[in-house]
Amino acid sequence: MVEMQMDPRAVPPYPPAANALERAGISPALAVGYLGLLIFMIGDGVESAYLSRFLVDRGNGVEQVALLFTAYGLSASVAAWFSGALSDLIGPRRVMIAGLAIWIAAQLGFLLLGVGANSYAGMLLFYAVRGLAYPLFAFGFLVWITRVTVRERLSSAAGWFWFAFTGGLPTLGALVASMLLPVVGPLATLWVALGVVIAGGATALLGTAQTPLGGPSAEAAHEHPIATLLTSLTLAYTRPRVAVAAAVRAINTASQFGFLLFLPIYFTQTLGFDLTFWLRLVTVIFTTNIFCNLAFGLIGDRMGWRRTVAICGGVGTAISTLAMYYVPTFFGPDGAPWVIAAGAFYGATLAGYVPLTALTPWLAPERRGAAMSLLNLGAGVSVWLGPAVVGLLLAPIGAVGVMWTFALLHLLSAGLAMTLTTSDAR
Repeated sequence: MVEMQMDPRAVPPYPPAANALERAGISPALAVGYLGLLIFMIGDGVESAYLSRFLVDRGNGVEQVALLFTAYGLSASVAAWFSGALSDLIGPRRVMIAGLAIWIAAQLGFLLLGVGANSYAGMLLFYAVRGLAYPLFAFGFLVWITRVTVRERLSSAAGWFWFAFTGGLPTLGALVASMLLPVVGPLATLWVALGVVIAGGATALLGTAQTPLGGPSAEAAHEHPIATLLTSLTLAYTRPRVAVAAAVRAINTASQFGFLLFLPIYFTQTLGFDLTFWLRLVTVIFTTNIFCNLAFGLIGDRMGWRRTVAICGGVGTAISTLAMYYVPTFFGPDGAPWVIAAGAFYGATLAGYVPLTALTPWLAPERRGAAMSLLNLGAGVSVWLGPAVVGLLLAPIGAVGVMWTFALLHLLSAGLAMTLTTSDAR
């Protein structure tokens, strides 16, 4: 392993920036791509806060819905894992095109042959296939960002990426759902989501058509395609701290995806909140999150990536996870302002993990695509890890046990993050 002789606490001076976008951490060549990503993720996030309740109301059991979400998450983890390596192999732009095409085809199958035909097998198949789509589109774009952005602004650029990502999934997606559901109903809302995704994908791809570094990487040109795709596996052994970073990323949003599965049911059926309040709470959580993504991106570039992830992300989210259970359980529907405050706290602390996106490529600077593949694998794992925790533990230990499990996982991630001290990890 090549050690880079730099104090990980040091913050080097910023190079001169040509304009306000660059000073904020956005490459001007990718600015429209960020907008397209936001719109795409709004469409992807429309269903996030109500789909589990909708499917249960149509006669599916909670365990069946948990399996559906877990299958989706498993597919997402596979796509997230290969997104970086595929970006090295064929270029991030083509990876984004593939993600958009899969999303459109799978959503049509899910709506027509799954939900529309009231076929659980159809829903399971097409929803699992659709899980491949958004990681290819979003994380392909993220690899593009790491190629174009200078290191000194990479945490800020990551903050903008997660601002767009979580601004859509589930923040504005949930808000759109809360406005559409009373007017057109849950099924028609899913059709609207399809149109929004198409609009976002077209915006991102057309707006970045002239952006450099969107093709295959130089390293992949000298390797067999299979070797390029499997590089992230060998990297887990040769640079084990990259694998640790992936584990931290898996824990990062596991609680989020677990919450979206069972908290709508817990809040409405056990605590007595109505579904509209839950949708607005999700909007508050992730509105806070998207702005804190920007803040922690900037903080990470100054305070240090590793410390920000461990303290603000790991420890902070452990505390806020417990607040998400105890505050609504104690106050109930009459304590709505306190519940809103707890949700905002949770959304803020989730953003503390943002600098992990900047840290990971510099744990293996010569193979950034492969490092991002492992990190994206962690992101994909979180999509099924959260629902799997709920599916396995909700019945035997109840909601309180599930929430404590997530809190302990976040504390574990804080300890793991503190080990990420090798190479230029700051």
